[in-house]
Amino acid sequence: QVQLVESGGGLVQAGDSLRLSCAASGGTFSMFRMSWFRQASGKEREIVAGSSWSGRSTYYTDSVKGRFTISRDNAKDTVYLQMNSLKPEDTAVYYCAREGSRFGSGSYRSSTFTSWGQGTQVTVSS
Repeated sequence: QVQLVESGGGLVQAGDSLRLSCAASGGTFSMFRMSWFRQASGKEREIVAGSSWSGRSTYYTDSVKGRFTISRDNAKDTVYLQMNSLKPEDTAVYYCAREGSRFGSGSYRSSTFTSWGQGTQVTVSS
């Protein structure tokens, strides 16, 4: 059974940067798409970024394009989310997730991600 552990969250000021990490164990990391989701207080969970199993293809929601970068190191079973130019509206709990099927393709939908980390809080002050 795969386990995902996020780290790197914290309290920062608007315009600052943070890098989140998600370490996976218990599965063949390199065969699965990985994504970062976030959930702000009182709002629904939304996908932020996704990475293909190889890392060569990525997806970003419009609100973070040009500011966030998802990457992965399959040798270390770790996926990262580099967040630059943070805004107060980026404040949320961030979760990493692994897709349920190997070598996934097509659009990123939360329903296909079956393994989740515990989340890490990101708070951006204005």
